[in-house]
Amino acid sequence: MVIDLEKFVLAERPYWAELEAMLVKLEADAALRLELKQLQRLHYLYERTSADLGKLVTFASEPETRRYLESLVARAYGEIHETREKPHRLAPLDWFFQTFPQTFRRHAGAFWLSVAITMVGVLFGLGAVALDTEAKGILLPFGHGEMDPAKRVAREERDGGKHLEGHKGTFSTHLMTHNTKVSITAMALGMTWGIGTIVLLFYNGIILGGVVVDYVLAGQTKFLIAWLLPHGSIEIPAILIAGQAGLLLGRALIGRGSRQGLRARMRSAAPDLVTLIGGVAVMLVWAGFIEAFLSQYHGPQLYAGKIAFGLVEVVLLAVFLARSGKRGSEFRVPGSESPLQTSTPNSEPKTQNS
Repeated sequence: MVIDLEKFVLAERPYWAELEAMLVKLEADAALRLELKQLQRLHYLYERTSADLGKLVTFASEPETRRYLESLVARAYGEIHETREKPHRLAPLDWFFQTFPQTFRRHAGAFWLSVAITMVGVLFGLGAVALDTEAKGILLPFGHGEMDPAKRVAREERDGGKHLEGHKGTFSTHLMTHNTKVSITAMALGMTWGIGTIVLLFYNGIILGGVVVDYVLAGQTKFLIAWLLPHGSIEIPAILIAGQAGLLLGRALIGRGSRQGLRARMRSAAPDLVTLIGGVAVMLVWAGFIEAFLSQYHGPQLYAGKIAFGLVEVVLLAVFLARSGKRGSEFRVPGSESPLQTSTPNSEPKTQNS
């Protein structure tokens, strides 16, 4: 085959440069993932450059160009055929800001089912305590059943959180561990084909509904909101996400509509279960800190600020779960690279000497 070498090199050089630019970015970031179009472009450039190398091997007058293409083809082959599925590196920010909300959205149906079950419990608790005030002694734990809301509010406002002085760290740790245990239990009860998770969510709803109506009927609605909202805006969704994980586990066990065997279903669900419960644990650490250092301080002058703080948390959490990890999201990991862009460069390739 006879070719005009000068015209050939001039025509093909932009493709070589484009391939080299893509390889440089891939080699610089082992965690970089290309989109389908970018992968197709990379493979096309690799094949085209390989074909160009085959045409040049017979031209002894261009040894530097041949060596450059040999190196380029070898690098491209390595990038295309290497295994990059699990780079074995810790990336907690990537996990929390991308993997966790993406996993949450992927199983949003299970979350809304968790919400619905809890709301049924809330309505039951509201009705039970509103219709029979004696029922709160049976339904409400932690002494709430025997407590007069008005007397508690008066005592808390008078105390001003002094009962926690010197014990905030211990109290915060207790809250974190207790709520995390409840969340893990909610997920683990998915092993009962989801029935245990449903019962736990329903019971948590009863407690929440009973406490709410008890304070509302006593005329302490503002205290209730200022008390629960700062930590509850994170703690309650965290428990619901734990319920989401439990329902997901139950669905994996039941396997309705799936052609996979039990072992394959469990293996497929395991990463998402770990991600969800891990995200729940992070949320509960924050909720425990806020409950110990903010929620337990009461007083009319503090209520507006506490309620505003809780509302901001609700909005930020909703946006985080709905948007974080999406393309173009404002919740991107600090320092993360933008997606790789490809274009035909006009720059000259650097000659590499062997």
